[in-house]
Parts: sequence; C-alpha cells; structure tokens
Amino acid sequence: MAPLDQMSKDDRLYRMRHSAAHIMAEAVLEIFPGTKFAIGPPIDTGFYYDFELPRPLTEEDLDVIDQRMRRSIKADLQFVHDEIGKDEARRMFADQPFKLDLIEGITDERLSLYKHGPFTDLCEGPHVDRTGQVGAFKLLSIAGAYWRGDEHNPMLQRIYGALFETQQELDGYLARVEEMAKRDHRRLGRELDLFSFHEEFGPGLVYWHPKGGRLRTVIEDFWRQEHFRGGYDVVYSPHIGKSTLWSTSGHLDFYAENMYSPMDVDGQDYYVKPMNCPFHIQIFKSQTRSYRDLPIRMAELGTVYRYERSGVLHGLLRVRGFTQDDAHIFCTPEQVGEEIGRALDFMMFFLKAFGFEDYHVYLATAPEHYAGSREDWEMAQQVLKDEVEQRSLPYDIDEGGAVFYGPKVDVKMVDLLGREWQCTTVQFDFNLPERFDVSYIGEDGREHRPFMVHRALLGSIERFVGVLIEHYGGAFPLWLAPVQAIVIPIADRHIEYAHRVVNDLRAEGLRVEMDARGERMQAKIRDAQLQKVPYMLIVGDREQEAGAAAVRHRDGSDLGALPLFQIIDRFKDEIATKGQPEN
Repeated sequence: MAPLDQMSKDDRLYRMRHSAAHIMAEAVLEIFPGTKFAIGPPIDTGFYYDFELPRPLTEEDLDVIDQRMRRSIKADLQFVHDEIGKDEARRMFADQPFKLDLIEGITDERLSLYKHGPFTDLCEGPHVDRTGQVGAFKLLSIAGAYWRGDEHNPMLQRIYGALFETQQELDGYLARVEEMAKRDHRRLGRELDLFSFHEEFGPGLVYWHPKGGRLRTVIEDFWRQEHFRGGYDVVYSPHIGKSTLWSTSGHLDFYAENMYSPMDVDGQDYYVKPMNCPFHIQIFKSQTRSYRDLPIRMAELGTVYRYERSGVLHGLLRVRGFTQDDAHIFCTPEQVGEEIGRALDFMMFFLKAFGFEDYHVYLATAPEHYAGSREDWEMAQQVLKDEVEQRSLPYDIDEGGAVFYGPKVDVKMVDLLGREWQCTTVQFDFNLPERFDVSYIGEDGREHRPFMVHRALLGSIERFVGVLIEHYGGAFPLWLAPVQAIVIPIADRHIEYAHRVVNDLRAEGLRVEMDARGERMQAKIRDAQLQKVPYMLIVGDREQEAGAAAVRHRDGSDLGALPLFQIIDRFKDEIATKGQPEN
C-alpha cells in the first residue's frame, strides 16, 4: 500500500473516516459493556456507527466517547488486517447478533477483519496504517436508525462524526453546519408559522398554515401564469384510478412497493395515484389527434402519494403526499428537439426567477434493461446532449442512470450554502405510449406513435418550498414573502389611519398586515424582523397628516417617510423584477 501522503485526497479521507468509525466503536464498547455494534461506514463529511446500547445516549456521552477516542489516537495503534473462515467468525462474534446477521449474508468463505488495540471488526477496509493518522474530527449528533433500514427491525442508536484532514477544514465545515441549522426549514417552518406535521394522524403529510398557504399560492400562481404564456394547457386529473389503469401503465409490476394499498370501490380495486402520467395520456386519447395538433403540452400541479419508510421522512424534503410540478409533451419526432430545448430554457427562466443562478446538469443514459429500441435510445440521448450543449450548459454523464423507459436530463440547483438539490427532469418515455397504444394521424393519413416527454421544473412543490426556505433562511424576497409589510401604529390614535394604509396597499394586491398590539413600537419592529417580514411601515402623527408611512427594511435600514403612492410603486417595481430592494 502506498504511504498515506501519496494517495489522492479522496482516498486519504475515505481511510481516515473509516478508521475513525472503528475507533469510535472501540470507545463505545469500552464505556458501555454489553453493547451490540452493527455497521460503521465513512460518509461524505465524516463517519457514523450504529449501536444497540444499554441505555439512550445523551449529548454528555459524546464528550466522554470523544475523550476515549483521543486516547486511542494518541496511542497510535496499528490497524492490522486478517482473514478468517466463517465458522471462526461466528465464534468470534457469537454475542454480536448484527455481526452474525452480516456473516450469514456474505457468500465468501473467508471473511476480512481489521483490528487495532483490543478492538476487532468484520470489515473489508481500507484503513489508515495507524490510529494517529485519522485527522481532525468532532462527534456531532445522535440519531435513531433501524437495522438494515427496515422499520420491522430493531431501532439502533447512530452516532455521527465529522472528520477532515486539517482542523481548519473541520472548522470551516462546522461553521457551515451551524449555518445549515439556522436555515433548517423544519425549525423555520415552525417559527414563521408556515406548516406543521402531525405524526399521530399520518407521518409525512403536510399541514399548510395560512402563511405557508400564501407562499405556496404565490409560487403556484406564477407557475400557472408562465405555463399559459409558454403554450401549455393546465389540466386536472383524479386522485385515484382503477387497478387496470396501473396494470396497463406498469406501475403495479414495477412500482407497487411505493403505492398504497388498494381500496374497494364497487368490487373493483382502486389506488391513489403515485404519478400523473397515465391520466394525461387518457386526456390525449380522449379524441383523435392530428399531426397539425402537435405539440400538445399538458401541465398539472397534481398531488400524488407515495409510500416512504418512516426513517427517511424529512420535513418538506421527503414526504408521503406531495404536489408534483408535472408536464407531459406529446410531439412528432421532428418536433422533439425543439421541445427539449424549450423545456431547458423554461427551467433556466424559473430557477433564475426564484434566485438560483447556479445548477449542475446530468445526462442519464440507458440502464442494462430498458424499453424501446436501441436506435430510439441513441437518438433520444443525442437530442438531449445536443440541446444541453447548444445552451453551453456544463454537464456530466450519469452512465446507466436513466430508468428503463427513457434517457433524461436531471438538473440540480445549488443553494446559497453550495448544496445540490434535484429539481428539473426532462425525460423521454418509450414505455407508456406503447402500453397505452397512443397515436396521432400523420400527414400520410396513417397512425403514428408520438414522442412523449415527461418534464418537471420545480420537482415537488413541498420539496421546492423546503429548499427555498433554507436558501433564503426564511427571509424571502418581497415577491415571495407571505407577509410583505407590517403596518405599525405608534399609538392607539393612529390605528384608524393604519387600517387605511393596510386597505390601500391590499387594494393594490399587496400582502399587508397590521400590528395593533399594546406593545412598545420597538418590540413590534423586533417581532416583525424575527418573522422576516421585508418591510415595516410605521405611522404616527406626521405620517397621518402627510398620507405617508415611515419605511424600515428588515435588515434595519431606514428609508424615511414616503407617500403611500411611492411605497406602492416601490413595492410593485421590486416585485416585478423579483429583485432585492434598492436602499
């Protein structure tokens, strides 16, 4: 093995993080006798290990485990590799049920072990040479995790740690983690009163509060407006469909584990929809289509339901019921390149409007097994590639990353903290048009199979809102803010005028509220800032006499007293440009 300093950085970090997981397991087993240990892999920013412990861990336990780990690191113990037979491994780990479970799943007769000091683990490696080489680390958190990710298995305690080569890199990462915690959409969702979840009545199902409803309405209204402008027809489809629909589409063959159990309706099985596509095909097939009618672009904000394991649910980012920003384009082979290009241009327009200037593009190619002919796949992949390159979009090839029914382009937007989020997908489909026998009448008077393109710009509205919250830290630009301004009367005698200000601004389509509580004015301003309201309009005697309001921005800047018509014009200009305020 090459010395550590001659390896690539990725290889060094992988070994360091893997080794740190073993060092942590050694510490936990020493501190908590009788612990059952499961698996401890390296991850992108560090490592974790899963344990079945005699009692629940606390934050104070992390400090004790950390100190014990540093003792092993200071001892600079050697990592020693060995191989043993299965029977010997069973004897060695006879009191470790999770290791025995792993052993039974290994087909090789010789099993790999790594040992340092008193600790031995079933492991393929690789590791650093010695414990003193693991770099800078910090134990971060404790979480629950089902064994093998199955909720029917025991719940284990998972300890996460961060690890980098240098303390400077670790400190930079910890600062980003702290910023991510401040921006966590679940916390901000509660503090800003946007949404809630009620586990007792259904995990993974979102309850949108009035302010969250306003935010979502703004997004959806903008989405509809731009789709109409872009030549799409907005459609609506049922929430349930007979089993024959899902059999024809192939969902019951390939996707049943993600669908909810059927309900009996008049002796027939019905399923809630996991996708909108089969319904849009029925709308297309509801009448004879000519080549002169194409392309036909159908768009829907359709709510779908998919089964997700409890352990992977994560606020708005992973839910069981969500509204898909969905569209299906039916076109001739000659039109498909232009339609793909239009979809990519639409994507760039939408992401810029919502404040995402940076994104990464991935071209996913054919998997091992796929629907359609090889010629169709090669043609479709070339069309996608050409349209991406025509727009000078840097991209990576996701070799074999497409699903069986067609190649696709995936776009991942990059937020303010540099994190990637899946949003836009533009995908060919060679499967559903065949299954549903979709056709149009060509110029020759014969039936032809249209090309079908699936297209989502924002992904799911729920997930997109979660990303927006974290991207802006809840401080939305004016056009998106659920409450765009708070009117604050200085004294009770100004409440009547404050009502007039609210009504005048609302009449112009602005989202304005009033804070008439008997609190001090500075406390009201502070509360509005905590609620991340873009503007505070303060009204007293002078403002009432002048038909004006004193304007403060949430960042603390004071714009002075402005007539109401100027405030309205300023807000409308800022909304129209979807920009930030000019102070």
